Amino acid sequence: MAEPYRAFTSAVIPLPAENVDTDQVVPARYLKVTDKAGLAEALFHDWRYAEDGTLREPRFVIDRPEMAGRSILLAGDNFGAGSSREHAPWALAAFGLRAIISTSYADIFRSNSLKNGVLPIVVDGTTHEQLFALLEADPEARLTVDLAEGGILLPDGSTIDFEIDPFAKRMLLAGTDEMGFLLAAAPAIEAWEATHPARVDTLVGTG
Repeated sequence: MAEPYRAFTSAVIPLPAENVDTDQVVPARYLKVTDKAGLAEALFHDWRYAEDGTLREPRFVIDRPEMAGRSILLAGDNFGAGSSREHAPWALAAFGLRAIISTSYADIFRSNSLKNGVLPIVVDGTTHEQLFALLEADPEARLTVDLAEGGILLPDGSTIDFEIDPFAKRMLLAGTDEMGFLLAAAPAIEAWEATHPARVDTLVGTG
């Protein structure tokens, strides 16, 4: 993750399908890559492309012209189920999606997303239905996602609050990850080490 996560405003891509697993998000044959390069094309590949490599018609929702540039995905329940592949949030991030809104996620998918700059927001079932109704009434409706405040600002001025793991929130806002956090604390760790024994035999103890 290179950039701190800031508040942003975007129209929304609706994807009401439930139980979308990570093999649908990015097919297994794309798991050989070791970075995000090219994974935007792999995102939902088998739903988007015909066998000859052309876009299916009618186009999958993320390929419709009016969805270009949108960075919020309103997904159905249980998004990101299945295997633990990190390539799924990689592909979402590579496509330009910065936040997903659903009623639930697979734990490992949620964790991987937080580590890769894709914010998985959980809302209750009633709010979820209201958001889909909002998009049906106004497909161009724009939402503002504010991680620092923990809220989604709606066009009518109301706010949907959401919770996120405090440490993950801290990492996203700082634009770093666990390793970056540890490296930033290196001076304090080295100072502590300098004032303590080089080795502590935990079997014997220090007494």
